[in-house]
Amino acid sequence: MGLSTHVLDTMHGTPAAGMPVELYAVQDGGATLVKRFDLNADGRCPDGPLYRDGELKRGSYRLLFDVAGYFRAKGVQLPDPPFLDRVQLDFGIASPQEHYHVPLLVSPWSYSTYRGS
Repeated sequence: MGLSTHVLDTMHGTPAAGMPVELYAVQDGGATLVKRFDLNADGRCPDGPLYRDGELKRGSYRLLFDVAGYFRAKGVQLPDPPFLDRVQLDFGIASPQEHYHVPLLVSPWSYSTYRGS
């Protein structure tokens, strides 16, 4: 049923609109860029699911979120270097016929993720 992501900015209590995100397929120690996008006003990929039904394959993937760039663009004063720069989430897809949702709750100082529905 595909793969999706959603990012919420817990510092401001809003979706992380405009945050740059990259999706990679990971295999044999290397990572291949699949898609690069900026989150829409709802904190989601503007093109919809990252993979749609039937496109998602069993394997390892990576989402890379430009957290520091996003908060700087919002006018947040960050230390140099920032505590969180880019948040990298590596995850596996064992059952591609199921839906995988990878949400990120993030501030300049913390993040949380889980497998959503």
